[in-house]
Amino acid sequence: MTPPLLHLAAAQQSAPVTDWSARIAWTVGLLVFVVFVYWLMREGWKWRGRLQGDLPELPSTPAEPGEPQLTMTGRYHGSTTAGQWLDRIVARGLGTRSRAELSLTDQGLDVVRPGAQDFFVPAAALRGARLDKGIAGKVLPEGGLLIVTWAHGDKEIDSGFRSDRAGEHPAWAEALNKLGTAEHSTSTTEHNETEGAR
Repeated sequence: MTPPLLHLAAAQQSAPVTDWSARIAWTVGLLVFVVFVYWLMREGWKWRGRLQGDLPELPSTPAEPGEPQLTMTGRYHGSTTAGQWLDRIVARGLGTRSRAELSLTDQGLDVVRPGAQDFFVPAAALRGARLDKGIAGKVLPEGGLLIVTWAHGDKEIDSGFRSDRAGEHPAWAEALNKLGTAEHSTSTTEHNETEGAR
């Protein structure tokens, strides 16, 4: 009976001792690395914002925006330079993802964002809308995003929205395209008439 007890005692004595100093050093090193990466990301965000500092102030909602044709609740996923889904725009608060409430009227698209800057896209600035799957690093199933293309200053912007009810996207794309086309035709006609009068 004695040998098994001796083996048990030997096994207990040879149990590895936890090296707490090494574990603490690894934990501290990992935390420092995470903080450093976060700092780099934050600095990159600020740098991009400074580069885009020439972006004009965002239009605000007119006093009388008109009767809504469509309304939608969902999420705003970000904005990019039109046609470049990874070239994120962060200036003027456009880089902040948030909840969003959209209203479409004859005057344009009103975007209300709780906790972030609201903005308004005048009908004359609308360049079109489409269904897509990705914007600003956010990828969703095919057709999961409503992308609205609009002009602001000398830049064309793609802004991505996702409705709480994705089945609404096609109706929104159609209405936005129709409003943008109608406004563009009106602007072109007025411009031609002005040029003709000269």
